[in-house]
Amino acid sequence: MLVTKQAPDFTATTVLADGQIVEDFKLSENYGEKGTVLFFYPLDFTFVCPSEIIAFSKRVADFKERGVNVIGVSVDSQFSHFAWRETPVNQGGIGRVAMPLVADLTKDIARAYDVLLDDAVALRGSFLIDADGTIRHAVINDLPLGRNIDEMIRMVDTMIFTNENGEVCPAGWIKGDEGMKDTTEGVAEYLGKNEDKL
Repeated sequence: MLVTKQAPDFTATTVLADGQIVEDFKLSENYGEKGTVLFFYPLDFTFVCPSEIIAFSKRVADFKERGVNVIGVSVDSQFSHFAWRETPVNQGGIGRVAMPLVADLTKDIARAYDVLLDDAVALRGSFLIDADGTIRHAVINDLPLGRNIDEMIRMVDTMIFTNENGEVCPAGWIKGDEGMKDTTEGVAEYLGKNEDKL
């Protein structure tokens, strides 16, 4: 389990959001001011993957306004990533998505994050990494199960709230809700006011 531990760092060839291919993209040098979402997907030119990547891309501005970068990883080459980006959506491509796509041909990154399936492809792993490199949230889906990007944004909001306010976030918490003090009295006070919302 990686939650509460330092995110495994890596340097890898990557297709940047502007289409440039770089060989020395280092995860720890590309954290956002408040953190990073690192997500794995099985393969380019497949089925559920484009819907997720396009959904992430459409929400990149929402992550960035929170100070969080988004980075995708699969076991494909940088050339496959680039070709997929250059293929229009209505022809099975993803278009010019707004986040970097990391090439993990050796599968070492997927192994380090424990998402490699049958030594072949990565499961749909999503990791929320704090600005100090600590993994604060992780979820791993089987191949047929697509992610909910709004839920990852909610988790970003909870991380930022707890970091900035020193309170914890109860079930179903969304940005704008009150937090809970992590004491017996705090729990009692919160539940006394909010039990009907749970």
